[in-house]
Amino acid sequence: MLYGRKWHEYADQWDRMMIKRDRVKEFNKIAEYALAHRGIYTAIEGRTGVPWPMIAILHRRESDADFNTYLGNGQPLNRKTTIVPKGRGPFSSFEEGAIDALQYDKLTSVKDWRLEKILFYCEAFNGAGYNNRGLPSPYVWGGTNIQQPGKYVSDGRWNGKTWDSQPGCAPILKTIMMMDLNIEFKRED
Repeated sequence: MLYGRKWHEYADQWDRMMIKRDRVKEFNKIAEYALAHRGIYTAIEGRTGVPWPMIAILHRRESDADFNTYLGNGQPLNRKTTIVPKGRGPFSSFEEGAIDALQYDKLTSVKDWRLEKILFYCEAFNGAGYNNRGLPSPYVWGGTNIQQPGKYVSDGRWNGKTWDSQPGCAPILKTIMMMDLNIEFKRED
């Protein structure tokens, strides 16, 4: 999965994206929670360069924003991880684990955080399985008109009829940006 081949797709999907009406309140609560915990996320942004809204979004997707879990997969901080990425930790704090996860996935080396790059790296953080199937990732687009049926129900296990009910990264980001108009990201030209 290469950014240069995907950014046009993300730009188009973002521009067409509509949050499903029955999910708007859910996304509002998620965005409010992220904004209320901005201080924790901005501390991590300060040490990694990864935008705090993206950290908050990955935290929601991986562990329902539980600060006692590892950002990379949602497992408890106090022991080594047993699922991808395996063997990480233990960690003494959420911040320590989050920094490790962002470094592990090489997000700390990204310098230009455009909107389309945030969407790309959200998908990459979860894996390219949906891209390999020609589907928009529900990890990114869950709860929107872009989402299609199909879900990895566990690592490497596919079910083409299952709908991912978790909130997607893109609608969370859009809701955060609607609640705080000072948050904006450059777009690709």
